[in-house]
Amino acid sequence: MSVSQLGQEKCQVCEGYINPLGLDDIKHYMTEIDSEWQVNEKGHLVRQYKFKNFKEALDFANKIGKLAEEEGHHPNLIVGWGRCTIELWSHNIKGLSKNDFILSSKIDALGE
Repeated sequence: MSVSQLGQEKCQVCEGYINPLGLDDIKHYMTEIDSEWQVNEKGHLVRQYKFKNFKEALDFANKIGKLAEEEGHHPNLIVGWGRCTIELWSHNIKGLSKNDFILSSKIDALGE
């Protein structure tokens, strides 16, 4: 599955009975998204985008917000001068799901 294929998918509702992705699945999906995404110590998907100024970072965060509403999957966003940091995980299953990789792919398309 390529990044463009992930970006063509739609996030699905994760019910509480779904298990988070295992390490093998996470490793697989990491190869399918931009290498700037990393898994942090909490097991969340994280990436920082850099911009010329605060306005550009805020505009990007607002685009992500619109996308998140459309997908029904909401990242944590930290906006500062010249940067927007995104942190993704599936809150209700307390780990990563395929949705996190779908949304990361779609966010990358916004940043192109």
